[in-house]
Amino acid sequence: MSDYATGGVLSMECKDRKWKLVAFLSKSLNETESNYEIHDKEMLAVVRELENWRHLLKGTKYKFEVWTDHKNLEYFMKAQKLNWRQAC
Repeated sequence: MSDYATGGVLSMECKDRKWKLVAFLSKSLNETESNYEIHDKEMLAVVRELENWRHLLKGTKYKFEVWTDHKNLEYFMKAQKLNWRQAC
């Protein structure tokens, strides 16, 4: 993850058990997004990619998985204590 952009790949496993690239997405962070905490940037990347590839994923008869190598997303697995600024 960088302070300047998010990125990700959409790939599929073929019959030969090799993974083939289907699509790639890279998008710059705006001024506000570049100030996000690292876990929020990671989630932003996942959401952007799912939104961008929705037309490819929605109609498939196969299940898909989101893979990430970032421990920062564990933040979203824990209950959070919101402060007033986050709640509004």
